[in-house]
Amino acid sequence: MYRALLICCVLFLTACSPSEEVFRISGPTMGTSYHIAWVSQKDDSAVLKAEIDQRLIAINRTMSTYDSSSELSLINRGQTAPDDGGWIAVSADLYEVLADSQQLYVKSGGLFDISVGPLVNLWGFGPDPALDEVPGDEALAAALNRTGLNVMSLRQSPPAIRLAEPRYLDLSAIAKGWGVDDIAALLESHGLHNYMVEIGGEIRTAGTKPEGAAWKIAIERPTSALAERSAELIIEPGNSAIATSGDYRNYFEQDGVRYSHTINPFTGRPITHRLASVTVLHHSSAMADGWATTLNVAGPEQGMKLAEKYGLSVFMIVRDTDGYHEQVSSHFAERFPHYLNQTSGSQE
Repeated sequence: MYRALLICCVLFLTACSPSEEVFRISGPTMGTSYHIAWVSQKDDSAVLKAEIDQRLIAINRTMSTYDSSSELSLINRGQTAPDDGGWIAVSADLYEVLADSQQLYVKSGGLFDISVGPLVNLWGFGPDPALDEVPGDEALAAALNRTGLNVMSLRQSPPAIRLAEPRYLDLSAIAKGWGVDDIAALLESHGLHNYMVEIGGEIRTAGTKPEGAAWKIAIERPTSALAERSAELIIEPGNSAIATSGDYRNYFEQDGVRYSHTINPFTGRPITHRLASVTVLHHSSAMADGWATTLNVAGPEQGMKLAEKYGLSVFMIVRDTDGYHEQVSSHFAERFPHYLNQTSGSQE
């Protein structure tokens, strides 16, 4: 899903040490862009950028629904032949993302469902041309009948997927986060342990900047106007991933009603609750990405119950009659007690 909801790389400082500097690269990927920064004594930007770009292209060719020749697209169209047991061989990368998705599906009681692709496409938020109109009840019912991740089984060795019924799988709510984890591992393999990786708003930080300065990430105040973007809260994630999901940036309007890109898999319709955005911190960027979507689907009340049940560090911005107010999980409050003073209550 479109998720450029974090104002990242806040206060990127110039080098503070004569021996260490912050180096940065950026580029397009996954229908969005990436921004990466790391601390080092030498500039390997050209070498790293070439390696990172190659790796991101490979990930996209595996998981994109916009690439008709991707591994996932071939499975979605039934063009990958199963064996006699119905198992379809998949790459190790695709298996990992599918396994993470299945875990979230179970933990969320079905709120996180990568099989909602037919509904996403029907509402005009997928790779099909957007119609920007509300689908009819018959079309909605037909799309709902083609969803449900309970038909998917996974085999770890050798990695494979089996679908009891055909499904159109859409990994847009978790693939960018998984990609962040993968690129972070690539940096670590080069001996780089102080960095910030961001893909389409999904972020992971590790270590510090020169002289121990922390990476700072700003959580955006909900607004659909780019010119009015500002920070609701600035935090220092430390060695952590952070992801935000909201309903205020990607939507269409019909007859004065706004329809969000976030689809409830049970109703088949866009969410309608008061949760404007939700930010999740997690040791895994893939899980932060997936949980942010899950809680955004759930809404403020059910979402906070899930956050408390699974010990998630969560920051919510909720609409009310006067504007917005903030809500945090107990784990977030314990982790960032001094940051709570930054919240300004309701925002007009």
